Amino acid sequence: MGSFSFRIPKAVLFDRDGTLVHDVPYNGDPDLVAPVPRAREMLQELRARGIATGVVSNQSGIARGLLSRGQVDRVNARIDAVLGPFDVWEVCPHGEEDGCSCRKPAPGMILSACRRLRVEPQEAAYIGDIGSDMEAAEAAGARGILVPTPETRRAEVAAAREYAADLVSAVGLLLGMAPVGSRP
Repeated sequence: MGSFSFRIPKAVLFDRDGTLVHDVPYNGDPDLVAPVPRAREMLQELRARGIATGVVSNQSGIARGLLSRGQVDRVNARIDAVLGPFDVWEVCPHGEEDGCSCRKPAPGMILSACRRLRVEPQEAAYIGDIGSDMEAAEAAGARGILVPTPETRRAEVAAAREYAADLVSAVGLLLGMAPVGSRP
């Protein structure tokens, strides 16, 4: 696994839907925000250690006309109120066909978050629930840890360099406390 193996990151970035909060497709309602188990506790642990936190999220519902940017911003504000404060937010409003450099699996949002946090991508980790999250982390040069959900495809789990059963285990891996699901 190279240089990622035992280095505690300076920043941990998270996918939003399915990773930090339960996935509600195209959620525009802040009242539907429900954190995954122990998310707040894990974020507090990272912050207590001086590790920056951020959210990196594709929101194609904006491009598709299913959500407004204001709705996404209100949902994000609710997540920030419940789990934050996060040091950085990066949101891609584009659809797949837009060919932007920010939409995961492209590394644009992770690279931007790292610049804004003043950390090198190799000093950051990204936790997500699907293959495009891991592809974006790898393309950016950040450590990626997959936390599968029932919607995660088996092939995505098989392709992941590292995976963990849940958010607690993923944060434990990053802090050197839980070698669960690590692959050489």
